[in-house]
Amino acid sequence: MDTFVTLLGLMFPLMIVVLIYLLAGIKIVNQYERGVVLTLGKYTGTREPGLRYVLPIFQKLMRVDVRSMPIDVPKQEIITKDNVTVGVDAVVYLRVIDPSKAMLETTNYVYATSQFAQAALRDVTGGAELDELLASREVISEKIKEIVDGETDKWGIDVENVKIQNIELPQDMKRAMAKQAEAERERRAKIIAAEGEQMSAQKLGEAADIIAAHPIALQLRNLQVLTEVAVEKNSTIIFPSQFMDTVDSVKNFMAKEGFKK
Repeated sequence: MDTFVTLLGLMFPLMIVVLIYLLAGIKIVNQYERGVVLTLGKYTGTREPGLRYVLPIFQKLMRVDVRSMPIDVPKQEIITKDNVTVGVDAVVYLRVIDPSKAMLETTNYVYATSQFAQAALRDVTGGAELDELLASREVISEKIKEIVDGETDKWGIDVENVKIQNIELPQDMKRAMAKQAEAERERRAKIIAAEGEQMSAQKLGEAADIIAAHPIALQLRNLQVLTEVAVEKNSTIIFPSQFMDTVDSVKNFMAKEGFKK
């Protein structure tokens, strides 16, 4: 009995060590991850999401995030094809489609993709003129995407999209463009004013033709204005001597047209 107790006392620590060893091999791979397994330093497979087990010491599990990942491309000082210095930055959206390549073919696939994106950004924008760069961002972004995607394919990386964010112009060019925009606004304002003057002149011409054809119309208009002024009780109206001639002309017109009391 003493021998059994002694033997059990010696085995108990060993059992604890074995239990800890076995528990250390339990790994959880999240839904948005994949697990790359190395056995004695050699790639032996990729684990899907869920509860997984690896042999401690002999195997190593490296988790890889397979979600879409945005990478900021820092501002690059670029000289365009027409010799204008601009600052351009962008953002790259990538996704790992082959976890084993992403972990085994490069030390840091995020940093490597960022470096390729910076180089492609300088090359593509440097080959375009400023007007093209400002007007065709989507086309230039697509060219950058094709270049970066082709280079990173060997790392199991899919470049989903590239977006040029900001194009920073030199201060003197900003002032020149602001002056050009102001001149364009003034030109449009002058055109609108000229069109208004033209329409006003046309209306005045039509009114002059009507008055020439019907002289009494001007007299009637004068009487209408006087009537409107007379509504104001605090107004004092002084009738010129020609007013009676106007009244006589209106009376004769009404009599001629058959208006009677």
